[in-house]
Amino acid sequence: MSETDQSTLPPALPLAVNLQYTRDLSFEVPGGAEIFATLRSQPTISVNIDVQASRLQDDQSVYEVTLAIKAEAKEAPETEGGTPGRTVFIAELAYGAVVTLTNPPQELIEPMLLVEVPRLIFPYARNIISDVTRDGGFPPIVLQPIDFVALWQAKRAEFPQTAGNA
Repeated sequence: MSETDQSTLPPALPLAVNLQYTRDLSFEVPGGAEIFATLRSQPTISVNIDVQASRLQDDQSVYEVTLAIKAEAKEAPETEGGTPGRTVFIAELAYGAVVTLTNPPQELIEPMLLVEVPRLIFPYARNIISDVTRDGGFPPIVLQPIDFVALWQAKRAEFPQTAGNA
């Protein structure tokens, strides 16, 4: 390849996903078999998502990013605006990725870890949540795409950080 050919290549992304794994997975049906016999309507489902990142070794740019998803289904309220009924099921997943950053600009470390990596691993975590709820005897939960930029910005607004902390 000549020098001019190399200049047309896009710059390499300073991010490599080394591996992905299920760090923790829990599925619980607190009411047991009775819930299947007595559930009158589709449950109300709430979903909480969080992202955490930590450096694995102080002298290397290798990080663990964990995408935590909790989906909880409760019986629909008997009356409009009433309190939800029994817990139907709880699915909790901590899905991790080990990533290497190669000479990234300092200001890009946090968004790469808390926005880009979760965006890359989210489809795998969504598939696990869907499978576990279906295998648990319920219609699968199909999580909608997540705006990780908005999630990161909300987290920054809630917990202002000093420069350089990721």
